[in-house]
Amino acid sequence: MKTLLLELKTSLLLTLVFAVLLCGAYPLVIWAGGQAFFSAKANGSLVVDKDGTVRGSALLAQNFSSDKYFQPRASAAGTGYDATSSGGTNFGPTSQKLNDSIKAAVAAYRTSNGLAADAEVPADAVTSSASGLDPHISVANAQIQAARVAKARDLALDRVQALLEANTEKRELGIFGESGVNVLRLNIALDNASATQPTGGK
Repeated sequence: MKTLLLELKTSLLLTLVFAVLLCGAYPLVIWAGGQAFFSAKANGSLVVDKDGTVRGSALLAQNFSSDKYFQPRASAAGTGYDATSSGGTNFGPTSQKLNDSIKAAVAAYRTSNGLAADAEVPADAVTSSASGLDPHISVANAQIQAARVAKARDLALDRVQALLEANTEKRELGIFGESGVNVLRLNIALDNASATQPTGGK
Protein backbone atom coordinates (compact mmCIF):
# COMPACT_ATOMS: atom_id res chain seq x y z
CA MET A 1 0.00 0.00 0.00
CA LYS A 2 2.86 2.34 0.90
CA THR A 3 4.50 1.57 -2.44
CA LEU A 4 1.28 2.42 -4.31
CA LEU A 5 0.90 5.73 -2.47
CA LEU A 6 4.56 6.59 -3.10
CA GLU A 7 4.20 5.89 -6.82
CA LEU A 8 0.98 7.88 -6.98
CA LYS A 9 2.65 10.81 -5.20
CA THR A 10 5.64 10.62 -7.56
CA SER A 11 3.35 10.49 -10.62
CA LEU A 12 1.33 13.48 -9.49
CA LEU A 13 4.48 15.46 -8.70
CA LEU A 14 6.00 14.70 -12.10
CA THR A 15 2.73 15.60 -13.82
CA LEU A 16 2.69 18.95 -12.04
CA VAL A 17 6.36 19.65 -12.83
CA PHE A 18 5.97 18.81 -16.53
CA ALA A 19 2.70 20.78 -16.73
CA VAL A 20 4.50 23.86 -15.41
CA LEU A 21 7.49 23.32 -17.72
CA LEU A 22 5.72 22.29 -20.93
CA CYS A 23 2.46 24.21 -20.60
CA GLY A 24 3.87 27.34 -19.01
CA ALA A 25 7.62 27.94 -19.10
CA TYR A 26 8.37 26.45 -22.53
CA PRO A 27 5.59 28.33 -24.44
CA LEU A 28 6.60 31.53 -22.61
CA VAL A 29 10.25 31.16 -23.65
CA ILE A 30 9.26 30.44 -27.29
CA TRP A 31 6.89 33.43 -27.35
CA ALA A 32 9.50 35.75 -25.81
CA GLY A 33 12.17 34.55 -28.26
CA GLY A 34 9.83 35.06 -31.20
CA GLN A 35 8.94 38.57 -30.08
CA ALA A 36 12.57 39.46 -29.45
CA PHE A 37 14.14 38.08 -32.62
CA PHE A 38 11.33 37.58 -35.16
CA SER A 39 8.67 40.05 -34.07
CA ALA A 40 7.15 40.71 -37.52
CA LYS A 41 6.92 37.04 -38.45
CA ALA A 42 5.70 35.98 -35.02
CA ASN A 43 2.84 38.46 -35.28
CA GLY A 44 1.65 37.33 -38.71
CA SER A 45 3.87 39.36 -41.08
CA LEU A 46 1.33 42.18 -40.92
CA VAL A 47 1.47 44.95 -43.51
CA VAL A 48 0.77 48.42 -42.13
CA ASP A 49 0.11 51.53 -44.22
CA LYS A 50 1.55 54.96 -43.50
CA ASP A 51 -1.39 55.77 -41.20
CA GLY A 52 -0.63 52.75 -39.03
CA THR A 53 -3.66 50.79 -40.24
CA VAL A 54 -3.14 47.06 -40.67
CA ARG A 55 -4.00 46.24 -44.27
CA GLY A 56 -3.40 42.48 -44.13
CA SER A 57 -0.61 39.93 -44.05
CA ALA A 58 2.30 39.79 -46.47
CA LEU A 59 1.75 36.02 -46.55
CA LEU A 60 -1.90 36.06 -47.70
CA ALA A 61 -3.33 37.28 -50.99
CA GLN A 62 -6.26 39.67 -51.15
CA ASN A 63 -8.60 40.40 -54.01
CA PHE A 64 -7.92 43.63 -55.94
CA SER A 65 -10.17 44.15 -58.95
CA SER A 66 -9.86 47.88 -59.71
CA ASP A 67 -7.67 48.96 -62.64
CA LYS A 68 -5.85 51.22 -60.15
CA TYR A 69 -4.33 48.17 -58.49
CA PHE A 70 -2.08 45.31 -59.47
CA GLN A 71 -4.19 42.20 -59.41
CA PRO A 72 -3.15 38.95 -57.73
CA ARG A 73 -3.47 35.41 -58.95
CA ALA A 74 -6.98 34.00 -59.11
CA SER A 75 -8.05 32.14 -55.99
CA ALA A 76 -10.06 28.96 -55.49
CA ALA A 77 -9.84 29.19 -51.69
CA GLY A 78 -13.44 29.08 -50.50
CA THR A 79 -15.28 31.83 -52.36
CA GLY A 80 -11.89 33.35 -53.13
CA TYR A 81 -8.93 34.42 -50.95
CA ASP A 82 -10.50 32.76 -47.90
CA ALA A 83 -7.70 32.03 -45.41
CA THR A 84 -9.96 29.58 -43.54
CA SER A 85 -10.50 27.47 -46.66
CA SER A 86 -7.15 27.27 -48.42
CA GLY A 87 -7.06 25.11 -51.54
CA GLY A 88 -6.86 24.92 -55.31
CA THR A 89 -9.38 23.93 -57.95
CA ASN A 90 -8.13 20.31 -58.04
CA PHE A 91 -8.83 20.24 -61.79
CA GLY A 92 -6.44 18.06 -63.78
CA PRO A 93 -4.77 18.99 -67.08
CA THR A 94 -7.44 17.11 -69.05
CA SER A 95 -10.31 18.97 -67.36
CA GLN A 96 -12.47 20.80 -69.90
CA LYS A 97 -13.71 23.12 -67.16
CA LEU A 98 -10.12 24.10 -66.39
CA ASN A 99 -9.33 24.67 -70.07
CA ASP A 100 -12.44 26.80 -70.54
CA SER A 101 -11.70 28.92 -67.45
CA ILE A 102 -8.12 29.51 -68.58
CA LYS A 103 -9.25 30.57 -72.07
CA ALA A 104 -11.71 33.02 -70.53
CA ALA A 105 -9.07 34.33 -68.12
CA VAL A 106 -6.55 34.82 -70.95
CA ALA A 107 -9.08 36.83 -72.99
CA ALA A 108 -10.02 38.96 -69.99
CA TYR A 109 -6.38 39.60 -69.08
CA ARG A 110 -5.51 40.70 -72.62
CA THR A 111 -8.50 43.01 -72.73
CA SER A 112 -7.94 44.65 -69.33
CA ASN A 113 -4.25 45.22 -70.03
CA GLY A 114 -4.64 46.37 -73.63
CA LEU A 115 -2.72 43.46 -75.14
CA ALA A 116 -2.94 42.12 -78.67
CA ALA A 117 -5.22 39.14 -79.26
CA ASP A 118 -2.21 36.87 -79.74
CA ALA A 119 0.01 38.31 -76.99
CA GLU A 120 1.60 35.83 -74.60
CA VAL A 121 0.14 35.81 -71.10
CA PRO A 122 2.08 34.71 -67.99
CA ALA A 123 0.75 31.45 -66.58
CA ASP A 124 0.29 32.88 -63.08
CA ALA A 125 -2.02 35.57 -64.50
CA VAL A 126 -4.65 33.02 -65.53
CA THR A 127 -4.25 30.15 -63.05
CA SER A 128 -4.76 29.90 -59.32
CA SER A 129 -2.10 28.68 -56.91
CA ALA A 130 -2.42 25.41 -55.00
CA SER A 131 -3.25 27.29 -51.80
CA GLY A 132 -5.37 30.00 -53.39
CA LEU A 133 -3.57 32.43 -51.09
CA ASP A 134 -0.26 33.07 -52.86
CA PRO A 135 0.57 36.75 -52.16
CA HIS A 136 3.01 37.04 -55.07
CA ILE A 137 2.79 37.35 -58.82
CA SER A 138 5.60 36.91 -61.31
CA VAL A 139 7.68 39.89 -62.36
CA ALA A 140 6.49 39.40 -65.96
CA ASN A 141 2.86 39.55 -64.84
CA ALA A 142 3.46 42.72 -62.84
CA GLN A 143 5.34 44.41 -65.68
CA ILE A 144 2.41 43.84 -68.04
CA GLN A 145 -0.03 45.32 -65.52
CA ALA A 146 2.15 48.38 -64.84
CA ALA A 147 0.93 50.38 -67.85
CA ARG A 148 -2.73 49.85 -66.94
CA VAL A 149 -2.13 50.87 -63.33
CA ALA A 150 -0.13 53.96 -64.31
CA LYS A 151 -2.86 55.10 -66.69
CA ALA A 152 -5.66 54.49 -64.16
CA ARG A 153 -3.80 56.49 -61.49
CA ASP A 154 -2.42 59.13 -63.84
CA LEU A 155 1.07 58.36 -62.57
CA ALA A 156 4.25 58.28 -64.62
CA LEU A 157 4.96 54.76 -65.85
CA ASP A 158 8.57 54.94 -64.67
CA ARG A 159 7.31 55.83 -61.17
CA VAL A 160 5.09 52.74 -61.12
CA GLN A 161 7.93 50.60 -62.44
CA ALA A 162 10.23 51.93 -59.72
CA LEU A 163 7.68 50.93 -57.07
CA LEU A 164 7.37 47.54 -58.73
CA GLU A 165 11.12 47.03 -58.55
CA ALA A 166 11.22 48.14 -54.91
CA ASN A 167 8.59 45.54 -54.02
CA THR A 168 10.12 42.68 -55.97
CA GLU A 169 11.44 39.91 -53.74
CA LYS A 170 14.56 38.33 -55.21
CA ARG A 171 15.47 34.65 -55.22
CA GLU A 172 16.47 33.18 -51.87
CA LEU A 173 20.27 33.39 -51.63
CA GLY A 174 20.20 34.38 -55.28
CA ILE A 175 19.62 30.82 -56.49
CA PHE A 176 16.47 29.32 -54.95
CA GLY A 177 12.99 29.89 -56.39
CA GLU A 178 11.98 32.77 -58.63
CA SER A 179 11.71 36.50 -58.06
CA GLY A 180 8.16 37.61 -57.24
CA VAL A 181 6.18 40.75 -56.51
CA ASN A 182 4.18 41.02 -53.28
CA VAL A 183 0.87 42.44 -54.52
CA LEU A 184 -0.39 43.84 -51.21
CA ARG A 185 2.85 45.68 -50.44
CA LEU A 186 3.04 47.06 -53.97
CA ASN A 187 -0.55 48.30 -53.91
CA ILE A 188 -0.03 50.03 -50.56
CA ALA A 189 3.10 51.68 -51.98
CA LEU A 190 0.99 52.83 -54.94
CA ASP A 191 -1.64 54.36 -52.66
CA ASN A 192 1.10 56.21 -50.79
CA ALA A 193 2.68 57.42 -54.04
CA SER A 194 -0.65 58.62 -55.40
CA ALA A 195 -1.25 60.63 -52.23
CA THR A 196 2.18 62.26 -52.12
CA GLN A 197 3.49 62.43 -55.68
CA PRO A 198 2.44 64.84 -58.44
CA THR A 199 0.38 63.24 -61.17
CA GLY A 200 0.80 63.43 -64.92
CA GLY A 201 1.73 60.02 -66.20
CA LYS A 202 3.23 58.69 -69.36
